[in-house]
Amino acid sequence: MMSCTLHFVVLICLILTCNSTKEKSKGDEKWKKKDIRDYSEADLERLFDQWEENDDEELPEDELPEWKREPPKVDLSQLDPDNPEVMLQASKKGRTLMMFATVSGDPTEKETEQITQLWQTSLFNANYEIQRFVVSSNRVIFMIKDGAKAWEIKDFLVTQDRCEEVTIEGKNYPGAAAKNKKEENVASKKPEKSTRKPSKNSAHKNDEL
Repeated sequence: MMSCTLHFVVLICLILTCNSTKEKSKGDEKWKKKDIRDYSEADLERLFDQWEENDDEELPEDELPEWKREPPKVDLSQLDPDNPEVMLQASKKGRTLMMFATVSGDPTEKETEQITQLWQTSLFNANYEIQRFVVSSNRVIFMIKDGAKAWEIKDFLVTQDRCEEVTIEGKNYPGAAAKNKKEENVASKKPEKSTRKPSKNSAHKNDEL
């Protein structure tokens, strides 16, 4: 008799537990479907508690946002302390970096889009992972996933005929267009050689002397 009673009590407990779980599950589903604008303070508190619980779960390094990742270690002993650009380049390894490029002349935004798209395609074919954003009629931003490669990309860009300038971390690098313009200005300032022939009177005076 005692055994039957015990089994009955256990069965009742199981039924109550199942019903409680089902009700809780229904409540959770109803809460999840609720419009965030209708959240009460209790809903927000529950959301915060869930966020705190999930925050304890550690994500793999490659799934963490960039600002939470461990910065790559730089072996300073292998770098030249007298070359600050090399030091800066090493510090950007594995970090997203933005660089600017200016198109020469007075291009329209559409022309800048077309010209810089050709540059991006060439870089993509050379296995450089970059994104491009036109920010004005003659200026674009290139976003590089591995910032250390920005200087290699710069070396390519400054050789392009319509590249006026490339800027990385506040430093400007003149492009081919700027160099050509400078050479043209220097050439235009050179004095012209005199091709005037001496007059007969001046020639006669020279003979008398």
